[in-house]
Amino acid sequence: MSELSEEIRREVGQHFVFGFHGHDIGDDITKLISQYYLGNVILMKRNIRDVEQVHGLIQKLQRIAKDAGHERPLMIGIDQENGLVSAFSTEECGTQFPGAMAVAASGSTDLAEKVAYGSASEMRIAGINWDYSPVADVNSDPRNPVIGVRSFGDDPQEVARYVSAVSKGLTEARVAPSAKHFPGHGNTHVDSHLSLPRIMASKETLAATELVPFKALVEDQVATIMTGHMALPMITGDDTPCSLSREITTDLLRKEMHYEGLIVTDCLEMEAVAENYGSEGGAVLALQAGADVVMICHTLGRQQGAIEKTYSAISDGSLSILSLKDSGRRVAALKTQFASTWDEVLSSSIDMDEWTALKHRNAYLARSAYEASTTVLRDGEDTLPLSPSSGSILVLTPRMESINLAVDDADGVLRDGQGRLRNTAGPSYNAFAAAVSQRTSIQHVVYGPGEEVPNDLLRSASSIVFATRNGFDKGSWQVDCLRSLLKVLHEKPLVVVSTCAPYDVLDFEDFPGAVLSTMEFTVSALETAVKVIFGETEGKGRIPVHLL
Repeated sequence: MSELSEEIRREVGQHFVFGFHGHDIGDDITKLISQYYLGNVILMKRNIRDVEQVHGLIQKLQRIAKDAGHERPLMIGIDQENGLVSAFSTEECGTQFPGAMAVAASGSTDLAEKVAYGSASEMRIAGINWDYSPVADVNSDPRNPVIGVRSFGDDPQEVARYVSAVSKGLTEARVAPSAKHFPGHGNTHVDSHLSLPRIMASKETLAATELVPFKALVEDQVATIMTGHMALPMITGDDTPCSLSREITTDLLRKEMHYEGLIVTDCLEMEAVAENYGSEGGAVLALQAGADVVMICHTLGRQQGAIEKTYSAISDGSLSILSLKDSGRRVAALKTQFASTWDEVLSSSIDMDEWTALKHRNAYLARSAYEASTTVLRDGEDTLPLSPSSGSILVLTPRMESINLAVDDADGVLRDGQGRLRNTAGPSYNAFAAAVSQRTSIQHVVYGPGEEVPNDLLRSASSIVFATRNGFDKGSWQVDCLRSLLKVLHEKPLVVVSTCAPYDVLDFEDFPGAVLSTMEFTVSALETAVKVIFGETEGKGRIPVHLL
């Protein structure tokens, strides 16, 4: 391979977004920015501690880029969908807002826009200028293990309204949105983190459902769109992942839908790509397909390998440097709009008074949003509200299980190195039980598959609060446990709280009690549910999906 010029190597670096490990700058990310001219960085939850630390970290990243001769500042991205995927939300950093399905349960696109603007305003202060949100997938399959409550619902037109609102809110706060996962990850029950989903949809079916939200976003001139790792063999003729397919990336999105913004891939370390193509080979294929920026989040060897493979593809002519430079103009335009100038970026500082005031406003907005989203599906026997003075409450929460790699903690908090559960209740459900205990005496029991509730606890309880988490399909053991409980309930008041996708409770037609849905098991959502249970606030939401 002939040595590529520095100009070409600088061009190549602008077409990647990489992640790194730690709360501070290390040699790996320094090398990627200064020697490989990496133009874009993704921050993960593992990089976030508090806002001052994040701001300082980003300042260091930008200084490395400036010193390495980058023409424009870095795009600094993050997965801040809100709800269960909230990399920026920690006690000392961003506000926890409700996620997509919870926001849609409020029935208010105005609220969706305000939440996006509020969240983006915090990110912008820290130096983040790119948010991999909104999720534009239509959750057509209730068994979907990776989208679920990350979607705004199962009605394409409604999803389109909400993603447009979120995109507008982010853009107004000068954070670039990235609608995902084109052309739609909702109609599958396979998790692309683990293997390749095959969606047997025709182009007509796709146009009537999955593409509807993306068409609205293209009309809105959304800044960026993220391609997903699913196969559409009835459209492409094979099992090539959409993120690596020219038929999808260029022919469909660019030519047929007339999208002129930037296209970024989902992370190429996901097994849907890595298993058959490798992250390195996948990177070249994605660029050949027409992607502007390729994402690799975790592994230095794969990141360096992807750039080296791109060098080789340019040298042997399999990747056109002219098309790459044409693509580079879209990267430059994105940076001009959202990354600002070097003077602005490197002179920025945090006004902690401004930050505190913003956090105060956002805390009020978040409380209002969670109250608007919490849904009482039914209460035919007037079970609600429970009385704190009526006696001890038995709180039953499900044993923690992995949801998917987008939601699960990636740093081993949920499970140890041998895959054993560290805490069978989990922090959210412990907070849920603690919120109930602040109002009355309780017994908190974590239930698992096939386990029976001790009779002595049932007899001593004045009422029962039973939580489910995705008790549909693979999680149906939770509903089985609930039905067993109903046989020995002895007419005690029962409140069921569905704490994730609400499909497990939508068919409870003859249920003898109250049924609530939070659509996420964040601490904020579950604490709001407790307020509804005790009549301190109303559950005003409505479920934005149907049982298929």
